Amino acid sequence: MSVVAEEASGRPADAVASKGEERRALGVASGAHALHDGYTDLVYVMLPIWQAEFGIGYAALGLLRTCFSGTLAALQIPSGLLSERLGVPLVLAAGTALSGLGYLLAGASIGFWTLVIALLIGGLGASTQHPLASALVARAFAGPRSLKALGTYNFAGDIGKMSLPAAASLMLVLLPWQPTLAILGLLGFAAAVAIFWLTPRLPVEVISAQDGQPMPATAVMVSGSSSRIGFPVLLSIGMVDSATRMGFLIFLPFVLLSKGAGLPTVGLALTLVFAGGAVGKLVCAFIGARIGVIATVCLTEGLTTVGILALLPLPLEAALILLPVIGVMLNGTSSVLYGSVPELVEPAKRARAFGIFYTGTIGAGAIAPALYGLVGDAVGVPTALMVIAGVCLLTIPLALVLRPALPRAAR
Repeated sequence: MSVVAEEASGRPADAVASKGEERRALGVASGAHALHDGYTDLVYVMLPIWQAEFGIGYAALGLLRTCFSGTLAALQIPSGLLSERLGVPLVLAAGTALSGLGYLLAGASIGFWTLVIALLIGGLGASTQHPLASALVARAFAGPRSLKALGTYNFAGDIGKMSLPAAASLMLVLLPWQPTLAILGLLGFAAAVAIFWLTPRLPVEVISAQDGQPMPATAVMVSGSSSRIGFPVLLSIGMVDSATRMGFLIFLPFVLLSKGAGLPTVGLALTLVFAGGAVGKLVCAFIGARIGVIATVCLTEGLTTVGILALLPLPLEAALILLPVIGVMLNGTSSVLYGSVPELVEPAKRARAFGIFYTGTIGAGAIAPALYGLVGDAVGVPTALMVIAGVCLLTIPLALVLRPALPRAAR
């Protein structure tokens, strides 16, 4: 370990993460994920209110959403690089405070453009969470336990997506929207203080006390020529998986409407998919730790393809029963993929690698609806879903290419 890293952490090179540090690392990362993902989806709750308040059209509403999510996606790699210089606790805490500041300013907005600035600040802060919190968990845990821990962290984001917008909706019954956003913004400042003080200062070589010897920062976790293609192949699988998820969700309402569903039923169906997805993120991480990454990817992606194709001929009632199962498979793969990043990247560069991985997968998810929408316009919704299912199967040969790059225990 470098002298700088040892001095910054105040720990010797052969230190290991204690059980208390493991719990703190996972707690901080999961709490940050829940809050930041909640902030991200809170925009959806506010869009109708802002439209009525400022008299803006749908294009402007779309721009507001893009200001937050686009900034979040674009700045994840710089956030990872910055953390390599300043450390995870400081950058993650500062990002959380900036996200809180964004909503505090949004609550004080007097027009459309001040709202744009507020959401840009919020997205800037939110860009720190995915790469840094993921790297923190990967640093505290190792081997199969890292996969389980990252699955738990991944699941926490879905809890935030459900709880914070729901809390805001309840607050809006009692309060105007400006003080509601101010209170939620202040929550970010309180969380930033907690993150800075509670985050364990783990040098990059630190591993879990239940695993073997520390890995030096100069070592690569996999060796040979396969290690050079491992991370790009993993990223490719993640991008196809994300594109499949977003493409499916775009067409799902129209499939259900064609089966005779009303709008309330469509809303219920989406809730069933999202609930299944939240469960899948947690469950599939534990399955991956038991049967291996490659088998889990092949299982979840294969069943996703089968589920999408089976949905088309089913009557509405049977389709609703199937949707939670599709949700489990549709979202579950992501936990296994995120959990494999530490196996393919040297410890000192994990924050950077997670930044690249999240940027690629989020970007693919953002582009996919437009591309698959063109397919839908050309050949119709059922055929477009068949195309999505077919593209999903590309992940299986990619997983087989990835297999030699993974350590034996992770396969």
